[in-house]
Amino acid sequence: MTHPTHRTPDPTTAPTIGPTTVRGAGPVRAADTAVVGGGIVGLAHALAAARRGDRVVLFERDTYAVGASIRNFGMIWAVGQQRGAVYQRALRSREIWLELSAKTGMWAEPAGSLHLAHRPDELAVLEEFVATTPAAREHGTTMITAAEAARRGPAVRAEGLLGAMWSPTEVNVDPRRAVPAVAAHLAEEYGVDVRFGTTVRGIAAPRLSTTDGEWRADRIVVCSGNDFATLYPEVFRESGLVRCKLQMLRTGAQPDGWRLGPMLCGGLTLLHYAAFEDCTARAALDARMRAELPFHREHGIHVLLSQTADGRLTIGDSHAYAATHDPFASEEVNQAILGSLREFARIPDPRITERWTGCYPSLRDGRTELVADPEPGVTVVNGVGGAGMTLSFGLAEEVLGR
Repeated sequence: MTHPTHRTPDPTTAPTIGPTTVRGAGPVRAADTAVVGGGIVGLAHALAAARRGDRVVLFERDTYAVGASIRNFGMIWAVGQQRGAVYQRALRSREIWLELSAKTGMWAEPAGSLHLAHRPDELAVLEEFVATTPAAREHGTTMITAAEAARRGPAVRAEGLLGAMWSPTEVNVDPRRAVPAVAAHLAEEYGVDVRFGTTVRGIAAPRLSTTDGEWRADRIVVCSGNDFATLYPEVFRESGLVRCKLQMLRTGAQPDGWRLGPMLCGGLTLLHYAAFEDCTARAALDARMRAELPFHREHGIHVLLSQTADGRLTIGDSHAYAATHDPFASEEVNQAILGSLREFARIPDPRITERWTGCYPSLRDGRTELVADPEPGVTVVNGVGGAGMTLSFGLAEEVLGR
């Protein structure tokens, strides 16, 4: 994959940035690339365009990002991604996250992950994955003993643990801080004109009609997340996209500076991520889980545990797929998530301080993204599912390099 070079924008032509922008009626303004959507997918495409030297404007209708991009774990979870090109995309995204952290001081912890096996069928899937995935082994993924897993992760439940898979590639960020930090970096470092609180009402390339006036752009990238109706609704009607609703929880800061170390997950996670789909041992695990945990399988529950910089633990999640979801959270689902967590982890203070739901677009046919060109000069990018934090930076370089 060829990565775009970084050309510093010409200060005589770069657009005015950030909150100092004077808004109002006037002539049509211009940019090389316009991005619609201020979630992580849109931010990633703005970054990729800006690194090429484009003059970039980004429009987000909300006054700050409030969607799926801030309602997730903040896990950059390369090890779970589809083998091959998608895994490499995740690794490239990881590189960019660490570059941004080094430049901005944004917290990004390369904590790695532990997949814990308390049952023989879970261990069999992990062992098969490591044995049959040389790319993961090349990046440090390996099987470790139960004793070693307990040493690496202070929350690991050692009772009955048969072994674990260690992967060093996973990075943890706090999405509620990271997403605003990326937006600020785009404005400050690259002169991207970041326009929160601005709705794009219509596009007839190269023109965009917005609540902040008319714009022209040589290339327009639409990263509209859950909004399937405003721009190019026909693309979304034909795409097969549905919305995935999830439930998540968070504890308060853990006492005495206690740190989780590697992010943790258990057997249910092996049924969720595409990385494990080709493992022959997975069928036996799936059959047992359906028999023993029908509620979990019905509600798409698998359990991950991560920690924020200030010591809070993020726990989740569930997955329900439909065109439209009710806005309510099920406490039965929350309790099932917490019960599964207790099967593989012990934490000092498990009291829950926050509960929330999230919603993201998902493709249910195995595709990892939707990239469509509804008219010349316009590209729609959507459907990265629950892997937006993991894949968006790498995906954006691929899309803009087409």
